[in-house]
Amino acid sequence: MAKKIIATLADSTLFLREWIANPLRTGSVAPSSPQLAAAMSKWLPKDPESYVLELGPGTGAVTLALLEHGLREDRLIAIEHNENLAKLLRKRFPRAHIIAGDAWKLDTLLAELPHSVTTVGAVISSLPLLNFKLEEAEALGQKIRNVLEPHGNWVQYSYRIHHRRSRGSSTFKLRASKIVWLNLPPARVSVFHK
Repeated sequence: MAKKIIATLADSTLFLREWIANPLRTGSVAPSSPQLAAAMSKWLPKDPESYVLELGPGTGAVTLALLEHGLREDRLIAIEHNENLAKLLRKRFPRAHIIAGDAWKLDTLLAELPHSVTTVGAVISSLPLLNFKLEEAEALGQKIRNVLEPHGNWVQYSYRIHHRRSRGSSTFKLRASKIVWLNLPPARVSVFHK
């Protein structure tokens, strides 16, 4: 228990330091809560062979929940813009495909993997889309749409809890939406599909 508390404090300190260095890219002052991570991870694809693409995993709070909910580590691809956080993730999840890069280049980054990936069963995103222009969020939404399998889900959270739809989701159907109050700050998890 003490080990877990120390790890949580270390993650929070690292996250806060990275947020101070680049608040627009980090988007939050603290890692996702276990409740938020659980709400996002319940939307994994039914096919255990499908890849899952995680965008903006930070310190790996949602990543861990995805694995605890049954995702095989070798089926996880995570794109983290922050090199320091990507290094941490590589240590924590050595069998996952951790990419230090720009989520807006996800199609290129997926193609450059040792075994090129063209489709994923789900996209789990913690990106702070409110920090980006509407056109940028829509461009990312289109790239997500292009890589999703036909029945795949895009799971996105936002701190704008009074809006059910996330930025960039205009060409998707809203499948579900839920507010997670036990998070700092509270967040809305929205699930979209083609």
